Amino acid sequence: MDRVRPRFARYESARHAGALMLGLLSGLDRKNCWTIAEHRGDVSPDGLQHLLSRAKWDADAVRDDLRHYVVEEFGDPDGVLIVDETGDVKKGVHTVGAQRQYTGTAGRIENAQVAVYLTYAAPRGHALIDRALYLPRSWTDDPVRMASAGVPDGVGFATKPALALQMILSAVKAGVPARFVAGDEVYGNDSKLRAALTDTAMGYVLAVACDHRVPTQGGAVRADALTGTLPAQSWQKMSAGAGTKGPRFYSWALIRIPGDQPGLHWLLLHRNDSTDEMAYHRCHSPRPVPLATLVRVAGQRWKIEESFQTAKGQAGLDEHQVRRWCSWHRWSTLAMLAMAFLAVTTAAEKDRQPAPTGLIDLTLNELRKLFDTLTVGAIATREHVLHWSIWRRKHQATARYHHYRRRSEHYKIDLRL
Repeated sequence: MDRVRPRFARYESARHAGALMLGLLSGLDRKNCWTIAEHRGDVSPDGLQHLLSRAKWDADAVRDDLRHYVVEEFGDPDGVLIVDETGDVKKGVHTVGAQRQYTGTAGRIENAQVAVYLTYAAPRGHALIDRALYLPRSWTDDPVRMASAGVPDGVGFATKPALALQMILSAVKAGVPARFVAGDEVYGNDSKLRAALTDTAMGYVLAVACDHRVPTQGGAVRADALTGTLPAQSWQKMSAGAGTKGPRFYSWALIRIPGDQPGLHWLLLHRNDSTDEMAYHRCHSPRPVPLATLVRVAGQRWKIEESFQTAKGQAGLDEHQVRRWCSWHRWSTLAMLAMAFLAVTTAAEKDRQPAPTGLIDLTLNELRKLFDTLTVGAIATREHVLHWSIWRRKHQATARYHHYRRRSEHYKIDLRL
């Protein structure tokens, strides 16, 4: 809070931001303004809702502070920037960016809000450092809808790779130490993103689809068509990093491919010897690197999946109940900052006190539980519990009345019946 305090115009807003983050790190089953305010002992959620919607503070400036905090603690010359998107299923149509679209969270097409995130990964730890909300054309082509959600003038349609590139370039401009970018097929199949990364002299290891067209001396061919041309000695078994059940060993092969831009370009092939499942990656490096380096970067891509899992499970990243552009960015930024605090503190505790024999290292999930129980705690009296019971029932009654009224007007029903 000392780092971000200057970003808030008033002390009350900074205090509410701290209270919100403490609530996000609590053990609440659901985390929103109502539940957090009750947990913290407030008489209403008004202060937290004002923080997200109308208070004067700069969420992007806090994002910059978050990025500096993570780099200060985890920064490494061999760091990796990882991009990916995640979705939150929504019920209504008024939440900014929501429409029926595919989301990996549900594994199917749902009414959802999708955002692209950037994680910084280094040997000492990893954390989310940036976010960008994806607005489909159904939104950007509707000025009235954009205005009603508080989307700033000048914000137009941008693809997910374009949003990812904006965040990567912002991180590079801010001096984030990183040699490579990693991402899945959404980003690897985008030629504009790959070309822009090459222009920045950054390397990348980006997954591509099996039918991705790869340049060769004889013309472009499908990525999977090159697999059968490799002799057995081309494959090397290497670990892509430690998983929950130990090192993740796969067979890897590297094919040099021509490129129109400077540097070295490859197709990296990845085979699961147990299932014969194949995966493909377009790779670039400004200078020669060994296969082991590209394998390490490919393995780092899963760090952002861990970031999503922990940020949603431990800090309520996906539990916001806000509809507008400003509120979404504010909630997401504070949730990411809370998660960065957990990641940094967990790494510091591992350095300070390594786990003794018979115990695993302290995990981020375990540290959150300890922090909440031993440091924060809950404020609950009989009067406080009863007050919030009345508060909820009052607002639920108001909501029910208005829902019934709209239905009665639509179907011309007499409410007195």
